[in-house]
Amino acid sequence: MNISPSLRRAKAPLALTAAVLLAASACGGADAGSGDGSGDKLAGNIKVDGSSTVAPLSTAAAQLFQAENSGVKVTVGTSGTGGGFEKFCAGETDISDASRPIKDEEKALCDKEGIKYEEFTVANDGLSVVVSKDNDFVDCLTVDQLKKIWEPGSKVNNWNQVDPKFPNQKLELFGAGTDSGTFDYFTDAINGEEGASRTDYSPSEDDNVTVQGVSGSKGGMGYFGLSYFEENKDKLKALEIDGGDGCVAPGVETVQDGSYKPLSRPLFIYPKATSLDKAEVEAFVEFYVENHADIAEKAQFVPLNSEQETELKKALEDLKAQHKS
Repeated sequence: MNISPSLRRAKAPLALTAAVLLAASACGGADAGSGDGSGDKLAGNIKVDGSSTVAPLSTAAAQLFQAENSGVKVTVGTSGTGGGFEKFCAGETDISDASRPIKDEEKALCDKEGIKYEEFTVANDGLSVVVSKDNDFVDCLTVDQLKKIWEPGSKVNNWNQVDPKFPNQKLELFGAGTDSGTFDYFTDAINGEEGASRTDYSPSEDDNVTVQGVSGSKGGMGYFGLSYFEENKDKLKALEIDGGDGCVAPGVETVQDGSYKPLSRPLFIYPKATSLDKAEVEAFVEFYVENHADIAEKAQFVPLNSEQETELKKALEDLKAQHKS
């Protein structure tokens, strides 16, 4: 089954959720209520929220699952990794999408509320540093150059300040909002500390805003997940990154083998153990695990390697064990 571009990358959080709901409706969505766990007899609602980066994975999984289980309605929200964990630890969702591992303070909040879960690595991603398609003077940046641009207090506002060989061109910056796991990962990888970043840039939890900003500015630069670039390569150019061993472009092979450094990362979902009380949630989680490679491919992410796949299957076993305990 093909996943439309609008489902791989929603133009706004509401559009993403609506797209999933429309897919459910088109398949004959039913009212809430657990079924008996077999094919179209499953019925109920599954709530997913969290990272906007991971949302296309869960959306693809939802659409494929609903094609086989027309009575199940899966909603996928995009409140950001941090916002997703807030809802998850408050017991409002069944699964939390995350582009970084859960933090200690988030674990403590879930523990306080008695929320048990497991961490599932479901795909890989490479953060892409992008510039306008009209930018013809830069193809590769070093990590040190990126840090010079993005570190706290940076006053770099022209490309010739990054490298004297670059032209006198105003530098306009776009990137992830502070509640995003993408923001956490990028700042840690480039600036050496999670959350450490200059503040005078245009932030957004919706990466499509970054696409619009960068593509509309010859001197623009932004960062987001690899699949966002794949969806918008007609408007943007992804830069190669020199992490110490030469310039490397983001791509499936370089992300999976780790040579695209330091901006390769795993992506996660966190299913809640007690949500397995609902047959539709248990079936959906099992479907996600069994079809992770197809889901990653359809959502244009990098699939798991064999070691990660083994860990994912073990995580499912551990979640079921928690549910039974």
